[in-house]
Order: sequence, then C-alpha cells, then structure tokens
Amino acid sequence: MVDSVPSLYLDPQIRDWVLFPITLVMILVGILRHYVVQLLHSPPKRLPRAALREQRALARSHILRATSSNSPLPPTFYTSISSHLSLAFTTGTYLKDGPPTGDAPSAPPNPITDPAAMDGMMAGMKTQMVMMVPQMIIMGWINFFFQGFVLIKLPFPLTLGFKSMLQRGIETPDMDVRWVSSLSWYFLNFFGLNGLYRLILGNDNSADSSRDMISSPFANMGGAAPGQPQDFVKLFKAERDNLAFAEGLYSWVGTDVENRVLRRYGKI
Repeated sequence: MVDSVPSLYLDPQIRDWVLFPITLVMILVGILRHYVVQLLHSPPKRLPRAALREQRALARSHILRATSSNSPLPPTFYTSISSHLSLAFTTGTYLKDGPPTGDAPSAPPNPITDPAAMDGMMAGMKTQMVMMVPQMIIMGWINFFFQGFVLIKLPFPLTLGFKSMLQRGIETPDMDVRWVSSLSWYFLNFFGLNGLYRLILGNDNSADSSRDMISSPFANMGGAAPGQPQDFVKLFKAERDNLAFAEGLYSWVGTDVENRVLRRYGKI
C-alpha cells in the first residue's frame, strides 16, 4: 500500500544553521542564567539579637515538649524550666518588640513593612527578570528569523493530539504529526533541558526557567509563606497551652533506673 502523504526532505543546512544553533543558544542561556542568579543572590542578613532570642525561646519549648514522655531532665528541673517558659510566654518577655501593652489585640505583622520579607520579594523579582528577559529575546529571535521552519522529524509515532503542540506556527493540516516546527522546538527545549542542566550544574541549579515561570514572588503574599513574618504573640500563647499539656505526659527516664538495671542483668 502506497503512503498517500508525501515525504519531506530537509536541507542539511537547516540542521546546521537552525536546529543546532537554537539548541546551543538555549543551553548556553540556561548556564549563563544560573551564574547570573548566583551573582545576584545576596547572603541572608543576620537577625537582630531580639529576633534570634524570640525564635530560640520557641525552639527550646519545642524540644522540651518533644522529650516530655521520656525526658532526660529530673522532675525538679523539668518543672522549673516549663514554668519559666510558660511565664515568659504569658508576659511576652521574649517578644522582639517587648511585652504587649494594654488589652488591645496585637496587629498581625505586615510583610510589606518587614525588611526581610521585602528582601525576599526583591530577590524573587530579580530571578523572574533574569528568566523573562532572555526568553523573550530568544523567542523574538526565533519568530523573526526562523518562523515557519520545519526542523526535525521525531522517530516514533504520535497521535493527532500532539499536532498543535509540535507544529506551532505552521498551518498545514496534512503534515505528519511527527514533524517539529522551530517555535515548538524552542518550547521543547525550554521545558526539557532540566535534566541536562542537572548533569552540568548539579541538582541545585538556577538554570531551569520553567520552574521559576510557575512560581511568582507575589504568589504567597496572602498565605503563610516561609519568608512571611510570623505572629509570635499567638505562637507564644499556643506554646504555653502545649507546655501545660506536655506536663501531663511527663515521665523521667531515670525513674526506677536502679531496679531496671538489676532486673536486666538478672540480679532481682
């Protein structure tokens, strides 16, 4: 049976002057983007002593609660530490801005006025710009010089559902779906070079543009983002209640230890 669809024969110069350059430019731009992001990345600023004290108090309380069921602290020390932390959480001793004044509820922290949150937001915007500007230039370069080019034929069969994805910029309903246009080859490289970047630059690289396209520096402004300021007044109140609950679960690891040791070695 003779195939009714005519075969296409590509000029080898399309491979040498269109296919390879687009692929090479995409790879080099991704590597360059990785190093530019590394240069723009600023080291995290040191926290003030009051803010560090605020966080460490909460961490000490977490450790005390986590070990309450099999605590290495004797009852006297455990009770003393737990009471001290509960009193400090109640009075707001460890708060960065000092104990709250009056009975008015504390206002939630505003990420716009927090320097750390603004620095994180600006870093995200810089990363977005480093991603967007080169990709816009490359897409304009491909549309201007190589619009309507057919570059490569995939060696495996595909369904017609892939036609719109692989033949962008070419309005030919009778062409085999396995042929790939220049614009579609750009998108395939855009989303498919992450594995190559991991081999060249390692797993923790900044060359994958598709990952930063999905994320946005303003995506988590309304939620509890990792860099968003936390309301330590509410956290301290909740931790005070958790400490009171952990005291009921307290058990010292040294309780009746002498009899347990003798029983283990068969002396009792």
